[in-house]
Amino acid sequence: MKSNTHISALVSLYLVALPLTLFSCKDYLTENAPGTVLLEDFFVSGGAAEQCVTGCYTPMIWEYNTTYFPEWFIGDVVSDDALKGGQNTMDMEQVYDMENWQTEPSNSYIFDHYKTPYQGIARCNLALKYIEPMTTDSTMDERTKQRYLGEIHFMRAYYYFHLLRIFGGVPLTLQVENDAERWELPRNSVEEVCNQIISDLKYAQERLWLKSEYDTKDAGRATKGAAQGMLQKVYLYMASPYWHDKHLTSLDRQELYRQSKAWGDSIILSGEYNLVSDYEFNFSLAGENNQESVFELQYMEVPWGDYGDANGGHNGYTAGSFSQILMRSRSTQIGGGWGFSHPTWNLYNEFESGDPRRDVAIFTPDPAMMDNVLEETYCGTAMLNNKYGMYRETSDSKAGIGPWGYHASRGPLNRAYMRYADNLLMYAEACLYLGDEATAKQYIDMVRTRVGMPAAGTNPISVNGVTISSPTTEQLLRHERRMELAMEGHRWFDLVRWGGTKAHMEAYQATESDAARSHLATFVEGKHELFPIPQKEIELNPALTQNPGYN
Repeated sequence: MKSNTHISALVSLYLVALPLTLFSCKDYLTENAPGTVLLEDFFVSGGAAEQCVTGCYTPMIWEYNTTYFPEWFIGDVVSDDALKGGQNTMDMEQVYDMENWQTEPSNSYIFDHYKTPYQGIARCNLALKYIEPMTTDSTMDERTKQRYLGEIHFMRAYYYFHLLRIFGGVPLTLQVENDAERWELPRNSVEEVCNQIISDLKYAQERLWLKSEYDTKDAGRATKGAAQGMLQKVYLYMASPYWHDKHLTSLDRQELYRQSKAWGDSIILSGEYNLVSDYEFNFSLAGENNQESVFELQYMEVPWGDYGDANGGHNGYTAGSFSQILMRSRSTQIGGGWGFSHPTWNLYNEFESGDPRRDVAIFTPDPAMMDNVLEETYCGTAMLNNKYGMYRETSDSKAGIGPWGYHASRGPLNRAYMRYADNLLMYAEACLYLGDEATAKQYIDMVRTRVGMPAAGTNPISVNGVTISSPTTEQLLRHERRMELAMEGHRWFDLVRWGGTKAHMEAYQATESDAARSHLATFVEGKHELFPIPQKEIELNPALTQNPGYN
């Protein structure tokens, strides 16, 4: 979708959708004013349907509203993979609160992570309402229409999964909400939300096309493999200790693992995906939407759409990513960015000797490159996210000096949401907990072989500063996920679903610098695995209940 202006395709349509729907129901009292356009008048061609579906993708890429809110601030910074960074501890202080277990319901960053998915869900519901009854013609055949419906259901599942992992159970809305009586909806249970996600994804995978069937201009749209990969992931989450033991005890854990493995079989046997030989290629402009990409968020650099530019869209105001400027070094010699997301020494030290993924994930600047070494160092680390923040036009991660991109709001580099390596490791995990340890090791080694690493268990591993000479397969799997997916925003969600987050994070904190430990509060089990429902939402919707410990 990089070839079209999908950022603003549906903004004006969505903003007028509810008023038009409300007024049109009273047309027996008054005729429409001259020039009035009804939604029904818009949905008359395949082109209109395509525009509407494309607009449903847009909230996925939003990273800016009243503040910056990319998901990696949770996935990496709240975990043991990264520290907040920035100019000092008070730069983006609400993220400082999050990484140090001091998040309040008034946190505006968390508010954006709650309302943005619902804006995506609203777009999906609107699209379903008007595209489902459309008749097919020369502008849209039946197969294409079914694909559009599959894309919409995939996206709605994506948005609800985003909400689930951060907040737990949330209100389910599956229709266009234009009735004031439905504006106060209670929270659905985690199981109900999971069931809806599964339902949407099963519907989607039946109708979506294989990746190889899409035209090049449609790169980035949801595919059958993306839906199957999401089903694999969601079932794995449902079976994992935290989600199952806390919220889904009525479900058979082994059956959930079997379902995850079965959907993993589907994507593996499809023949649509493969690991690329050059690991670093996945994080370059040339490597976007390659054979390892199962689903990635699409960004592009365009000469419009700055902060506050009405032509740029709604949240974000741009087709580009803010992540690149947020993560780049603060030093003008190596990027001139804002210096957020510093990899931890704990992450750096867990990489085995000779693992090339360490230098792909982590950029360690030479002090001679830094304008201000003190300002560049945050709580003991000056290292930077090399995959997304320090990308450059060449593929040489050790190049040192730019080009770094051209504008703060226009980073063009896509962000991998799901790579095939992730699917292979999820498959290994399901096999392990189904008792097939040999197959689990086989798939772990498939990922390791790509980067020239020996069989898992050949080398000792280090976890929280402790050397493990004879690691279990479970320890090897968790180690490998951390190494393969380092600084890609997965780590926090893995730690939570595996359970034992409190003990792990306390052991991690013991490895941190004195400066970092001085800011840390106590992790409260049963509270900090989730974030608070935003206070603004509770004030608007008294039917909402707060997550435990945040009242």
